[in-house]
Amino acid sequence: MGMMSEFKTFAMKGNVMDLAVGVIIGGAFGKIVDSMVGDVIMPVISALLGGQLDFSSFLVPLGAVPEGTAMTLDALKKAGVPVFAYGNFITILINFIILAFIIFMMIKMMNRWKQAEPAAPEAPPAPSASEVLLAEIRDELKKRTA
Repeated sequence: MGMMSEFKTFAMKGNVMDLAVGVIIGGAFGKIVDSMVGDVIMPVISALLGGQLDFSSFLVPLGAVPEGTAMTLDALKKAGVPVFAYGNFITILINFIILAFIIFMMIKMMNRWKQAEPAAPEAPPAPSASEVLLAEIRDELKKRTA
């Protein structure tokens, strides 16, 4: 079997295709969560905490800041100043918590659906060889007495 045909066999397995679909949907879902956090949740948190709060501006320069450099993450990085940007971490942490909660709720809902489905009735087991033989003997005896 050539390498290309082996790869085709591998790529067409159900698990690989499921994984590919999951990665694509996960990437799109991540963008939705980013938008929800940045456009919906963070403005509400900002309003609750007293106004124009932008977590990305929460940072601590870890070195000397050249004079005239703005105290923004981009400006400090351009100036070569090491920066402890904990505000960006807070935003990413909120994204993660929301994403983990949504995935938890989806799995919980899927498990509930699986439990709600009635179990398929089990097929009766095939008769053993001795049962088949006894049935044949019974049928033969019925023929003789009839």
